[in-house]
Amino acid sequence: MSNDKATILVVDDTPENIDVLTGVLRDKYKVKAALNGAAALKIVEKTPKPDLILLDIMMPDMDGYQVCRELKSNPGTMGIPVIFVTAKTEVEDEQAGFSLGAVDYITKPISPAIVKARVQAQLSLYNQARHLEELVQERTEELQSTRLEIIRRLGRAAEYKDNETGMHVIRMSWFAKFLAEEHQMTPDWCELLYNAAPMHDIGKIGIPDRVLLKPGKLDAEEWEIMKKHAEYGANIIGDHESPILQLAKEIAIYHHEKWDGSGYPNGLKGTDIPISARIVAIADVFDALTSERPYKQAWPEEKAIALIEEQSGKHFDPELVPKFIKCLPQIREIQQQYLDKFEN
Repeated sequence: MSNDKATILVVDDTPENIDVLTGVLRDKYKVKAALNGAAALKIVEKTPKPDLILLDIMMPDMDGYQVCRELKSNPGTMGIPVIFVTAKTEVEDEQAGFSLGAVDYITKPISPAIVKARVQAQLSLYNQARHLEELVQERTEELQSTRLEIIRRLGRAAEYKDNETGMHVIRMSWFAKFLAEEHQMTPDWCELLYNAAPMHDIGKIGIPDRVLLKPGKLDAEEWEIMKKHAEYGANIIGDHESPILQLAKEIAIYHHEKWDGSGYPNGLKGTDIPISARIVAIADVFDALTSERPYKQAWPEEKAIALIEEQSGKHFDPELVPKFIKCLPQIREIQQQYLDKFEN
């Protein structure tokens, strides 16, 4: 089928030369043509892009060397193989072409057999390179997906110590992402926050069950032990060059800091608290309030929002609170999608 044919772009300022190359190639390939460098670059900008370019050197206004430079400087076109087809036969001319990134050099007058062989060889190499790139991309995506799933599972492991479903980390991660988007953070950062937030309470793994699972109010000594989970979390995550782990560590240690400086573990105040932790603080508290647990009823949304608003400028960043309220329609959808289910 013609749709399966590779596309060859022939660039030459002499129509007769284009006709000759087209006649050689058209039985096996789809051939496009351009009479000058500017027209060639416009064709290459479009999708689908050509699979290979046969490029004359001596052209007015923009010669083949300049066209090749433009192609190789653009990430979207730098991988397209370029074969110079030219009457320039000096060794220095060939060296100049190869130095610019061309993959081959054919002299005029052309030999049809040579053109066919060189084009087929370079297309085979190009297809192999693209296939390998696709395999690498697939493997990279698989590894990234695995890493993210491990992070989510570790976050849920911490939640299982003091509730029976682990849905909290899923919901609050979505809430945090919605709030980050409403706060106009970049899409990449919002996604990073969404994937790092499940680790916020990983330090609970280090809290003794006698404290973590105590049904009544903690005494002063027990509360000091409980507060250690922020530092434990940072220590568990550790220092790593991975952006997601760096953000997860930041959230773990700072998400219990409060806007007025009364939080822990460092008593940070206002914008000294990283924006990631300020966002997660609201998402975390709201979900804790509105979630049912074996030991408590879920608060109505209105009551939880009233507390969030009352704590604006105290516990929470006052700029973020109204933005969180704007996210409520999205939040309600996530609450319905990820309901807690407790064993009888």
